[in-house]
Amino acid sequence: MEHAEKTQLSPFRRYCKTLSLKDDAQLIKDYKKVHAPGAAWPEITQGMKEVGIIDMEIYILGTRLFMIMDTVAGFDHDKAMAELAIKPRQSEWEAYVSQFQQSSAEATADEKWQLMERIYKLDK
Repeated sequence: MEHAEKTQLSPFRRYCKTLSLKDDAQLIKDYKKVHAPGAAWPEITQGMKEVGIIDMEIYILGTRLFMIMDTVAGFDHDKAMAELAIKPRQSEWEAYVSQFQQSSAEATADEKWQLMERIYKLDK
């Protein structure tokens, strides 16, 4: 289920996603290394920016990853993910990181990362 910020005060839309890594301490350590500052392939970060992703953070607890993805206000998630899948080196990156993830080498980022449903928001 898609969740996005829809208030007029927010200049962006937020999506939260989750993915599981393989339960292997060395693979998890290596996955963290390929996501360290400056380690992600420049074509991948550029492609995300080109489809309207303005910020992204990934958190980890054990084998569970949690992503926060902030996008431009008019972001169309399905369209952007389809566009991202054909960006330069994107399928190569997905195949590369699949060695760490509980997914196939052929899966797109959208097939791997599952949208989460927001069930609570602190009132303002």
